[in-house]
Amino acid sequence: MTTITYHVPAISCGHCVHTIQSELSELPGVSRVEATLDNKNVTVEFDIPATEEKIKELLAEINYPVAA
Repeated sequence: MTTITYHVPAISCGHCVHTIQSELSELPGVSRVEATLDNKNVTVEFDIPATEEKIKELLAEINYPVAA
């Protein structure tokens, strides 16, 4: 199991948090998602078949890209 935290500056409201958590939870291999409004971070706990690249791609697709 891998846990990683991404900084996602586009998080600006509770709807953003809900959308990110809902979408990432659907990704096969993701077991836990926690998005926080106060520090604009997304923590994801995952295992194969999920990968860091797939998580980052999905965040970009739903308009919440990871900060460079």
